[in-house]
Amino acid sequence: MSTDKRDRTLSRDVVASQIPSGDKHTLNAGTTVFIHQVLGGSYTVQTDTGLYRLDGKDADAIGETVVDQTVKKGNTLADGSPDPEAVWAQLRQVFDPEIPVNIVDLGLVYNMEISKQDDGGYKVDIAMTLTAPGCGMGPVIAEDAKNKVLLVPGVSNAEARITWEPAWNQSMISEEGKMKLGLI
Repeated sequence: MSTDKRDRTLSRDVVASQIPSGDKHTLNAGTTVFIHQVLGGSYTVQTDTGLYRLDGKDADAIGETVVDQTVKKGNTLADGSPDPEAVWAQLRQVFDPEIPVNIVDLGLVYNMEISKQDDGGYKVDIAMTLTAPGCGMGPVIAEDAKNKVLLVPGVSNAEARITWEPAWNQSMISEEGKMKLGLI
């Protein structure tokens, strides 16, 4: 590994998701990692044993600052329901660790619905897909989407469901996403 600013040594043990399987592994303190990308508050790092995704809450273990990702108050509508734009903004903070485009611009989010629950809170249901059915990171990406949406004021419950209908294809990528990927 080179010795530039992206080489780091873990200061403590962290649990990371292996890419592309999504399996959880403990990376031990003292392990050298190379930071490949930082997107949506998570880190894609490489070790001698492969690629891993580190959650933003573990940024301190690689010498980075843990960023508060709480959505500011005021992102609710007049009736107290969550602002759909705040929910979409949070979904734009979710990334596949191998692709530098968020899941919304990749065209992976098919539907987002907000519904009032009996307890007075609001639930967000997300129907999403992946770029390939065999992607082991699917559950990790879906959980990240759910957790980011739960940060929106007024959201008390969230579910991200992976679906394969319709099958994803590159035409679903937004113009901005295509530009980032060099497709146009």
